[in-house]
Amino acid sequence: MVDFYRFSIFDDYPECLHAVTMRSEDAPCSLSLALHTGEPKDQIIANRKRVERDLGGGEHLHFVVANQTHSDHIHVVTDTQTKGWEGMKDAIEDCDALMSDRPGVVLAVLTADCVPILLYDPEHKAVAAVHAGWKGTNAHIVSKTVAKMSEVYGSDPSQLIAGIAPAIGKCCYEVGKDVAQHFFDVEEAIESKGEKYMLDLPYINKYQLVEAGLQEAYIQPSGICTACNTKHFFSYRKEQGCSGRFMSLIGISSAV
Repeated sequence: MVDFYRFSIFDDYPECLHAVTMRSEDAPCSLSLALHTGEPKDQIIANRKRVERDLGGGEHLHFVVANQTHSDHIHVVTDTQTKGWEGMKDAIEDCDALMSDRPGVVLAVLTADCVPILLYDPEHKAVAAVHAGWKGTNAHIVSKTVAKMSEVYGSDPSQLIAGIAPAIGKCCYEVGKDVAQHFFDVEEAIESKGEKYMLDLPYINKYQLVEAGLQEAYIQPSGICTACNTKHFFSYRKEQGCSGRFMSLIGISSAV
């Protein structure tokens, strides 16, 4: 069985499938799920098949993955088709946020320090998965995704539920002024350290969700720093350019 991290905030919604994968030394490539980082493709596909089996519980699901580019581009998935799961050629191009209301479709983002955010609209049965590195955070990709859900599905931001998955924390994310200056308006998110700054990207994304209209009580940060927890999650920075990536996934079950 694959070990998943899950958010308790989604527990009251059995139709909402979600999971964050955790690394495992019993699996090939420590259960990395990235096809773009050079590991043997057959081993990564085998890992993805394990995730598919354990997440779905026998339900036939369609997984959608994007070629992430640190953009603010959002793709609305309208077809019940698998994309980017068994190869990169049919992945959604140049995209860092996916959203859908199609039952049986599971959206995935790959990370190893960047901030993954999972969103669920329980009224309209719509989901979104967002990948926010510092560039995407600076571009307010999570706020734009909330706005897009309102536009496409009629979502009320105040009723959306959000889980902020493990990502590098303020304790470990040291950046220069060139990066930090983009976030000086969120004082709680930055701590000066001489000529460097410690930056809290998960906090900034939570702040942006509240600014977009979400209720703070409906936002659950994991509180887990990937760089502090390399036993369970990949960290590109802590592991000096590791090739492993874990997945944050969300979808609507067609069985409920």
